[in-house]
Amino acid sequence: MDLLRGRGGVSRRAVLRVLGLLGVSAATTPMVLGAPGTARGQGGLGVLEPEERVDATLQRLFGGRPIKDGSSLIRLDMPLIAENGAVVPITVEVQSPMTPASYVKRIYIISDKNRRPMNARFSLSPEMGAAQIGANLRLGGTTDVRAIAELSDGTLLVAKREVKVTVGGCGG
Repeated sequence: MDLLRGRGGVSRRAVLRVLGLLGVSAATTPMVLGAPGTARGQGGLGVLEPEERVDATLQRLFGGRPIKDGSSLIRLDMPLIAENGAVVPITVEVQSPMTPASYVKRIYIISDKNRRPMNARFSLSPEMGAAQIGANLRLGGTTDVRAIAELSDGTLLVAKREVKVTVGGCGG
């Protein structure tokens, strides 16, 4: 420890020398113990297929339950043409009484051609008074967007609309 002793105290030069030695030893330790391994991704750039197809998403979420046309009860408000797929506003309103006996339990937003089709899931309760949600979606390209309402009795209703995207928001 003579390195840290100087004339009456520790010199700045001695402290910097010790810190430098510690830094060099920390930097060389991985090379002595073994080189780091190669990082592996989940696929190459040439394999940009969907991670899950929309029918697999629907099966995973709802099993074999039938999904009925709910376009008369579900109002889906979003642009027909989105200039930027990174930010696409959506509002979904379901006409439902929202009483403890009958209410909208969940609203799902699913974009058919996204790599991960399920954009969002909202859980609702009768205390909300109205089954209405709003969000911004990210769409990779022109696609059908579905709003699926799950009622408290297990009924599934769907409304969908095609959105044309001029500039993709999911790397497209």
